[in-house]
Amino acid sequence: MDTLAPILLHACCAPCSAAVIEWLLDRGARPALFYFNPNIFPREEYARREAECARHAAALGLEMIAGEYDHEAWLAAVAGLEGEPERGARCARCFEIRLRATALLARERGFARVATTLASSRWKSLEQISAAGLRAVADLPGVAFLDKNWRKGGLAERRRVLLSRYNFYNQSYCGCEFSARKS
Repeated sequence: MDTLAPILLHACCAPCSAAVIEWLLDRGARPALFYFNPNIFPREEYARREAECARHAAALGLEMIAGEYDHEAWLAAVAGLEGEPERGARCARCFEIRLRATALLARERGFARVATTLASSRWKSLEQISAAGLRAVADLPGVAFLDKNWRKGGLAERRRVLLSRYNFYNQSYCGCEFSARKS
C-alpha cells in the first residue's frame, strides 16, 4: 500500500512492535524501526529491550536504527514531573520527546510517514500519543504521522500470540524509573 510506504516506526519494545510490524507488512509497507527510548532505566533494561527489537527486526529482514541513549537529558526534560501518575504530564512529555526525534529522523532519511508502537499499550493514553505525534510532524512538510490505535482489530490478541511465538522478553513496566516504582 503506497500510502504507508516509506514509514519509520518508533519501536518501544519487541512485544509492542510485533503485531504492528505484521500489520504494516501485510499491507505492503516495509517499516524501518527506530529504537529511541531514553526514558528506559536502568541501562541494562534499555539494552535488553534494544536487543529484542534488533533480534526481531533481523529475523524479518528489516532495518533497525538505534537512537542515542541519553537518560540524563531525558531526566532534565521531565524535571518537575517525576511525581505525575501514569498517563499524566510526564508521559505526555516523554511521548513528545521520542516522537519528535522520530519525525526529525524521518525527514533526514526521506521517510514520508512515522508511526509509533506506543499506541499498542493499554497502559498509555491514545490521546496523548496522537497529540504528540501530530505535533512532532506539524512543521515538517513531507512527513505525516500515522495516527492509529494499534489495540483494535484483533491486534491486542495478536500481540499476545506473537509474544509467545517469538519468546520475547516482556517487561513489567513502561521503562522509566517512575513507572517502575508504581508497578
